[in-house]
Amino acid sequence: MKNVTDSFVSLGRWPSAGSFGFNTDILATNPINLSVVLGVLIFFGKGVLNDLLDNRKQRILGTIRNSEELRRGAIEQLERARARLRKVEMEADEYRMNGYSEIEREKANLINATSDSLEQLENYKNETLHFEQQRAINQVRQQVFQQALQGALGTLNSCLNSELHFRTINANIGILGAMEEITD
Repeated sequence: MKNVTDSFVSLGRWPSAGSFGFNTDILATNPINLSVVLGVLIFFGKGVLNDLLDNRKQRILGTIRNSEELRRGAIEQLERARARLRKVEMEADEYRMNGYSEIEREKANLINATSDSLEQLENYKNETLHFEQQRAINQVRQQVFQQALQGALGTLNSCLNSELHFRTINANIGILGAMEEITD
């Protein structure tokens, strides 16, 4: 190994005039090597780098175009959804208004039906009261008539004696006989 190291060291000591050799001075060779490498990279890598940047630019522009198309599509969908929402809201308002008017109509019908039922019940009540009054009046009349009849019979029985009784019967028979002659 020592021989290999010695050969490189001896190469570094050769005189540089007219010959090729290694310069082991790092500070002197680095800027030169870097400038050569950078020059080669710039010369050969410029096309590759331009191609890479153009491809990257095209992909970015394509992505932007796609996102713009997606954005336009999303805006169209949003507008359709908004229009559908407005339509649904209008239908809901219409149903709500129809529902309220239907409820009011049913309420009015129910009130009218209840009023009619109450009026019929009032008429039935009045008829029942009138019927009951007539029945009570008839009962009172019958009782008064019976009491008057009993009083009259009592008076007649107390006042009638056999002779008066006999005369009344004869008078009635005479009236019946006269009625027979008239009818014949």
